Amino acid sequence: MEKLKFYIDGAWVDPAEPKTLGVQNPATEEVFARISLGSARDVDRAVTAARRAFATYAETSVEERLSYLHRIITGFKARLPELAHAMTLEMGAPITFATERQATVALFHFEEAARVLAQYIFEEPMGPGMIRREPVGVCGLITPWNWPLNQIASKVAPALATGCTVVLKPSEIAPLSALLFAEILHKAGLPAGVFNLVNGDGPTVGEAIAAHPGIDMVSFTGSTAAGIRVAKLAADTVKRVAQELGGKSANIILPDADLKAAVIQGVHACYTNGGQNCQSPTRMLIPRGQRDAAFAAACQAVETIRLGDPLDPATTMGPLVSQMQYDKVQDLIQSGIDEGATLVVGGTGRPAEVNHGYYVRPTVFGDVTPQMRIAREEIFGPVLSILSYDSEDEAIEIANDTPFGLAGFVQSKDRNHARRVANRIRAGRVYLNGAPFDRSLPFGGYKQSGNGREFGVFGFEEYLEVKAILG
Repeated sequence: MEKLKFYIDGAWVDPAEPKTLGVQNPATEEVFARISLGSARDVDRAVTAARRAFATYAETSVEERLSYLHRIITGFKARLPELAHAMTLEMGAPITFATERQATVALFHFEEAARVLAQYIFEEPMGPGMIRREPVGVCGLITPWNWPLNQIASKVAPALATGCTVVLKPSEIAPLSALLFAEILHKAGLPAGVFNLVNGDGPTVGEAIAAHPGIDMVSFTGSTAAGIRVAKLAADTVKRVAQELGGKSANIILPDADLKAAVIQGVHACYTNGGQNCQSPTRMLIPRGQRDAAFAAACQAVETIRLGDPLDPATTMGPLVSQMQYDKVQDLIQSGIDEGATLVVGGTGRPAEVNHGYYVRPTVFGDVTPQMRIAREEIFGPVLSILSYDSEDEAIEIANDTPFGLAGFVQSKDRNHARRVANRIRAGRVYLNGAPFDRSLPFGGYKQSGNGREFGVFGFEEYLEVKAILG
């Protein structure tokens, strides 16, 4: 599969200089496609197109932008199975999960952007003057491999809805679904230059986007280390920076919760997307006296996981995305063993049922202490750490003892009690008793989990400037 062109100024174009990269299927470890890696010259060409297009696209009416969004939604729905299949091949998401979650939730962001746009008030009186909200400008969007289309859509949809123009760099590890997405936007008839896509790696294309003086805002999702680099590059031109970075979310199971149900649910939540999920509840906090029951429930949960071919609809967990990710997770599992945590289930090495692919054994550690690496570092694999606490205050202290603050989870039969605990957790969102992941509510982090918010009206307003008109 050869996908060697970029989408710039309304057309599929060759890169400024030929340089290719193989795309690997993590289930087979085989290269099945090739893309081009771009350069700063490609970014400059895309920014020039976006800059020119912004002058007119920023002035389009709400009705025009809604028309584009609805055409994108129609095109997305028509190609949803194809998009899901691409993500299964490029990053190993099981086909059922890729269809029901990966592709479907990406579509939701366009539906949500259209809903917000249809009722949003861009101009209103305030005191003696007028407040006007205008598109921020040309937006550089840098997205990760773990939720390829979801993260693209969560940025592109509000950017287009507000009247911004876009230069997108999807992950070079999982780029194929993004190229299909570009085809959908092209067919929707967006004006040339409004949406542009340049493939490439972070140190070349990502850094060129972050530093480019023609870009007014950069929105980045990825690791905290890479986010720091993006922010430093963006600082020289004082551009707006929105970031969604790492996480190490705590799941506090209070003494009055249904322990067995909460643990089983918590294990599966931790393992969502093979554990390659920034807000996964990877630290489970249990009352010390319920240790043995919690371990038994965790084992029961792991027994229900079906590892296998991601193209098999019955598979519930596929491989990790790459050899690098596999090695990182193996190293952290070994560190848990070496530092004295109790290995409840799983461990190092591939699962017995597979002999190729970047599969990891679903792993649960118990008797984890807050200073162990597995309790502090973002693992990004199917590895759960169970920590014990003696008091509610101690549980909250452990939950907040992290440089991250993306999400938190609380389980209790008393919803008001759960709310009081949630109020004390330093994180951008907190889920009570297994609440579903709502994409109309704001998503983003405290501390080193980032700044700014995505989804719904909060994500929409990230792409707007506020102007006061007096007199």
